[in-house]
Amino acid sequence: MSEQVRATRDVDGLRSTLNTLSEHRQTHPPVARWESRYRYAVITADVLTVVLVVIAVGAVMSMRHTAFGPLSLALLDILTVVVVVGSLAINRVWTPTVLGQGAEEFRRLGRGLFGAVVALGLGALAVDIPGARLWIFVVVPAIALVAFPMRYLLRRPLHRGRSEGRFLLSVLAAGNLDTVEDLIHRTKRVAHLGWRVDAICTIDGRGRSGTDVDGVPVVGQLRELAEHVRRGGYRIVAVTPDAYWTPRRLQQLAWALEGSGAEMVVSPGLMEVAGPRLHMSAVLGMPLLRVSEPALSGFRRLVKEVVDRVGAFVLLVLLAPLMFAVAAFVMIDSRGPVFYRQKRVGKTGVPFTIIKFRTMVTNADVLRARLASVDEGNGVLFKMKKDPRITKVGTFLRRYSIDELPQLFNVLAGSMSLVGPRPPLPEETAKYSSDVRRRLLVKPGLTGLWQVSGRSDLSWEESIRLDLRYVEDWSLALDLVIMWKTFRAVFGGQGAY
Repeated sequence: MSEQVRATRDVDGLRSTLNTLSEHRQTHPPVARWESRYRYAVITADVLTVVLVVIAVGAVMSMRHTAFGPLSLALLDILTVVVVVGSLAINRVWTPTVLGQGAEEFRRLGRGLFGAVVALGLGALAVDIPGARLWIFVVVPAIALVAFPMRYLLRRPLHRGRSEGRFLLSVLAAGNLDTVEDLIHRTKRVAHLGWRVDAICTIDGRGRSGTDVDGVPVVGQLRELAEHVRRGGYRIVAVTPDAYWTPRRLQQLAWALEGSGAEMVVSPGLMEVAGPRLHMSAVLGMPLLRVSEPALSGFRRLVKEVVDRVGAFVLLVLLAPLMFAVAAFVMIDSRGPVFYRQKRVGKTGVPFTIIKFRTMVTNADVLRARLASVDEGNGVLFKMKKDPRITKVGTFLRRYSIDELPQLFNVLAGSMSLVGPRPPLPEETAKYSSDVRRRLLVKPGLTGLWQVSGRSDLSWEESIRLDLRYVEDWSLALDLVIMWKTFRAVFGGQGAY
């Protein structure tokens, strides 16, 4: 078949589809009841949090500061509620596509609260309300201290339900077999994000075994995609890379999906970069996806340094009784030093000495050579689920990562960060390729994506992918999410041995 005939058929097929769909432009698939309930629950929780915190802070400050009279306090209460709720709405913190997913939800919530601080600060300058400046820098942080944990608590039942196969968004994937299959595997591996691939469209309407891809049925060809979306009532259309997708065809697909209620998601298939590094802008009348450099320096990194040092100091003070108790148990359990020191490689390849509570017998390094034949690690690091070198106390310390607590001294000294890639051994870095060495562009962390994504159960490739993703997409919001998730991963003892 000639290229001209094939092109004519494609154009005719698209025209026919567009004409058919124009008759059903207003047919939206019904929004799942759980989606509406969850969104209203989040909005209600945010608004109630703002109102109750404002009232509580106002009551406390009126008792301690005479500057807050009844009239000025009532005015500040009303103004604060209106400005904070308005700022949250302007920053689209209740957009359904971000609720319950990743760090973007918390990032928007942070932007909304910061915007409220700016707006209230400017208002305090314009209107001379007694005590207004003190009020602003107390009430908004208090709202944040309640709002962020509340969002996380609302996520828990949602994610638990998704892991059980409920509260999922129906996805129609369209692309070549390899990219569609990769999407299916990712949605199954990360079920808490709420995607379930229910159908597939490919260039010829066929799968690997003829009718399906990894158990998901192939319902048609790419040129019939919009029609299948209308028929099936899918919530998400995931367009993955394929030679078929020209800019013109993607534009026509977007037009055809208008009014269908389906969200069109396009994977650029260029690189694994996301988050704050991606920016869409129009240049010379055409949309361009700008990819900025990773934030390896600057103001945000300065903030991270301050948070690391202050956070490490506070944690060391709070955890001092526990660490003294652990040190005593290590000494009682087996002979040898309390701490285990080991050379690791830090930022830009500079070596440093990591500090941990000793969890093995003193001659563990010598015994390792004898256990090489039963290595259960990821091909680079030595790991055993039932390592005979580990002491009785060491088993407990490793399960809950208590042996890692002395690394807070490394964070305080500046050789490590609270959040970052896993600190590698010198023999590991000697085997690094040029792309893997990018994980050394930032300080290693006490915790990281590897800690909350499986720990020792991860393969070497998956561990590296997570570390590189952190380097590429780092943000303060991502750090907060990782630290929050670390507590759950540690207390669950999952993947630790």
